[in-house]
Amino acid sequence: MKFGPLDVTQAKGAILAHSQRVAGRHFAKGSVLEQADLAFLREHGVQQVVVARLGPDDLDENTAAAALAAGLEGVHISVTEPFAGRVNLIAKTAGVLTIDTAAVEQLNLVDEAITLATLRSHVPVREGALLATFKIIPYGVDKKHVMSAKSAISGACINLHPYQAGVADLILTRTSGFKQSLLDKGRAAVARRFAALGWHLGRVKIVTHEQEAVTAALKTCDGDMVLILGASATSDRQDVAPAAVVSAGGRIDRFGMPVDPGNLLFIGALHDKAVVGLPGCVRAPALNGADWILARLACGLPVGNGEIAGMGVGGLLKEIPERQQPRRARGPVARGKVELVLLAAGKSSRMCGQNKMLRPIDGEPMLRRAARVALASKAARVHVVLPPDAPEHAAALQGLDVQVVVAQEARLGLSASVRAGITAVSPDCAAVVMALADMPEVSADHFDALMDAYDPEKERFIVVPLAPNGKRGNPALFDRRYFEALTNLQGDRGAKPIIEQAAGAVTTVAMDAAVLLDLDTPEAWTLWETGRNEVDKS
Repeated sequence: MKFGPLDVTQAKGAILAHSQRVAGRHFAKGSVLEQADLAFLREHGVQQVVVARLGPDDLDENTAAAALAAGLEGVHISVTEPFAGRVNLIAKTAGVLTIDTAAVEQLNLVDEAITLATLRSHVPVREGALLATFKIIPYGVDKKHVMSAKSAISGACINLHPYQAGVADLILTRTSGFKQSLLDKGRAAVARRFAALGWHLGRVKIVTHEQEAVTAALKTCDGDMVLILGASATSDRQDVAPAAVVSAGGRIDRFGMPVDPGNLLFIGALHDKAVVGLPGCVRAPALNGADWILARLACGLPVGNGEIAGMGVGGLLKEIPERQQPRRARGPVARGKVELVLLAAGKSSRMCGQNKMLRPIDGEPMLRRAARVALASKAARVHVVLPPDAPEHAAALQGLDVQVVVAQEARLGLSASVRAGITAVSPDCAAVVMALADMPEVSADHFDALMDAYDPEKERFIVVPLAPNGKRGNPALFDRRYFEALTNLQGDRGAKPIIEQAAGAVTTVAMDAAVLLDLDTPEAWTLWETGRNEVDKS
């Protein structure tokens, strides 16, 4: 493939390397230049263009990507149509993904033009999840390299193992004075985890935290799997729960795992059914080692000593904000600097073809107005999250001292924008205000009120506005300890689950109805604009 500048008189059939705007017309990068395009460019004074030209042995980027992905589509994995040299593998169902890491590495060594990126092997995925992406870096690649890369992989290189419906029995133990609320919390948390795996709880037995009582309960379990959640953490193979499994005629295959949180877990078997001693952290919603174990078991994948030993690299190491004994001493609590993330990567899907971010308010696009308001606040830095390929959005921010962040996966919903924004904040950022760009009555004073109420020393780690009607609104402030939870959000949903789970760390600030007003439809715009006009006339 040849790449470089070329006289427009010789560029017919070449691939435009860079986007250009000429006399109000946009020429997208990657487009094939036709004679009419070249005539237009010459007419408006363009003499040269930077192009890519394929040789006789080259495949264009889309053909090459499609060839690599061919054969990987299956019952549980779909393959997208190639676009811009990219083909994605998508999960048709929920399950556990397995990857032949050596095969992927071999493919990526064939030629720098050919790449395959995947999720980590054995990661649980939801239906619709992006599993892997073939990407051809330049506009074309030698077909012999494509064939070599193709030979490095096979249909077994990327597999999705769906969850197999089943029933799990649960044994809960209690000690003297153990609260009923903790038993209820444990039962509900385990039920939620299994519901996500397509399983459900069968018998739930509550017994005293004694070996004999647990042994008797184990002998009456008839589910496909048995779970034990003790009132006290298991600290040895001879402790109550694992000793009870052996006493009931079973075995312990592994005690403890190189994953944190969740290292105080054991797994064994009783009459050919798996028995899992759950760590106490399963009562909290955060991801932990037990989730990895249960997901594999729910798919029928083997989980033994070797598989658990292999979980050490990448072994979660996720800090839990509510944890009583964090891995690292937090030291003196400092307020630190607060940055602001303005979310503006939505599809405007309810606007009947209009893009609300570009709709004018007082003569300027709403996006620019929102960014100016954010800049007027006390925030140390303002980040604006935009969708990919949105030059009009970027133009609306021209001249403003904001950092533009592109949410490459914006199509996946609000969580992708939140994730992109959190990833962009400064390493020394202590807290972030998450704001929506389609709330035109939110002012710098609203942002400042959240920042003023933020106080880690008083455990005010999350600050949310409270409207006059008692409803929580937007924007909201989150201490750094919640950044990881924000990046783990999924789908088209905001941070409400995090706020609900961390109720003890939430502080509310009374504000006006501006924190509830967002403009998502033409009708909402008309109503709001009419109300503003009436106020102005009065």
